[in-house]
Amino acid sequence: MKKEHKAGFVSIVGKPNVGKSTLMNRLVGETLSIISPKAQTTRHRIMGMLNSDDYQIVYSDTPGILEPKYALHEAMMNYVKVSLEDADVILLVIEYGEKFDPSVHEQFKKLKVPILLLVNKVDKSPKADRKEIIAYWKALIPAREVIPVSALTGENVDTILPTLLELLPVHPAYFPKDDLTNRSERFFAAEIIREKIFYNYSQEIPYSTEVGIEDFKDEEKILRIRATLFVERDSQKGILIGKGGTSLKKVGTEARADMERFFGKKVFLETHVKVAADWRKQKDKLRMFGYLE
Repeated sequence: MKKEHKAGFVSIVGKPNVGKSTLMNRLVGETLSIISPKAQTTRHRIMGMLNSDDYQIVYSDTPGILEPKYALHEAMMNYVKVSLEDADVILLVIEYGEKFDPSVHEQFKKLKVPILLLVNKVDKSPKADRKEIIAYWKALIPAREVIPVSALTGENVDTILPTLLELLPVHPAYFPKDDLTNRSERFFAAEIIREKIFYNYSQEIPYSTEVGIEDFKDEEKILRIRATLFVERDSQKGILIGKGGTSLKKVGTEARADMERFFGKKVFLETHVKVAADWRKQKDKLRMFGYLE
């Protein structure tokens, strides 16, 4: 007898910097979401597909839930809202040591969608604490299961898939089985550059910078990419470029190396910096950068 095929959308949600992107990459087995030690690294909803003959799981990595300060934040929180609305299962990620925050977690009490609550970063915790942590969250959120995991080391992550498959509906695949993500190669080129900015700069620079791919030419032996890095002020432009262009060159060198691994071919990367004043607050500029329709 042929096994029934299961398919569904699984949304990974939680506060900023709890390890959602690291978890997504671990679950899919590919580096699709950029990561950094800084909060608010993820700005978009990024889908990653896990396929087999019997199932298709469409994971969504989402921005960390926060109180919006800019139009950019509002767009980011809309990605979270939509991902909760179309989810078949929610993976609510809490980090070890985190406490219930009504402004973030109260909404999950009302959802009818099954929730798996994942307590991440347990590689930093004594094993003796885990029963107490599980009991604490079970009492606060109606999750089907509370699972302690480490997205970084992979501890317990393999227990998530069997539980998900029990909860997902019987359904044909939503996407072709050879698809890995819903995002374009241009998108990932921009995200790789943005990740390097998060690692190489401090204070406001990573948050004030957006990357646009102006040209993406896939030739037989080389990928030629021209990228513009947009900042909000002239002073930020100077910091991003650095003395004699050294800072921008470092970002470009690191990004190109990652792109060559990601795309599997030689990459020529050209970068420029421009000012787009207060782009995080202006809806026309957010529309230009793909945050709004």
